[in-house]
Amino acid sequence: MRRQRGRIAAISGVLAEENVTRHYRHGGAVLLASRWRGQAGEIDMIFREAADVVFVEVKAAATHAAAVERLQPAQMRRIGQAALEFCDRQGWGQPVSMRFDVALVDALGRVEVISNAFGEM
Repeated sequence: MRRQRGRIAAISGVLAEENVTRHYRHGGAVLLASRWRGQAGEIDMIFREAADVVFVEVKAAATHAAAVERLQPAQMRRIGQAALEFCDRQGWGQPVSMRFDVALVDALGRVEVISNAFGEM
C-alpha cells in the first residue's frame, strides 16, 4: 500500500510539472533544466524568460492554498543556494537576472504561478 502511494505521488508530480512546463512555454519561456540537482539541493524547473533565468518550485495539492503551505523557508534558502550553483556552473561570466517562482497545481491540474515568490513570502 505504501509503495503504491509513492508511485501515485511520483506520477502526480510528473503530471504537475508537465502542466507547469506548458504554462511557461505558452508564455514564451524556454526550459533549461528540470529536476536539476546540485550540492545545495534540487530545483524542479529552470526556464529562460527574456533576460531572466527563472527558478521554479512546483507544489501540488488538492487546492492552490494547500499547495502554497508546503513551501518552507528552509527550502527557499536551499533553492536559492542551488540557483547560485547552477548559474556558476553555466559559466555565463556576468551577473544574471534571476527570479524565483512558485507554481501551484491543484487537483484539477490548474496552474497558478506566484512570480518572484521568494520576495513576497
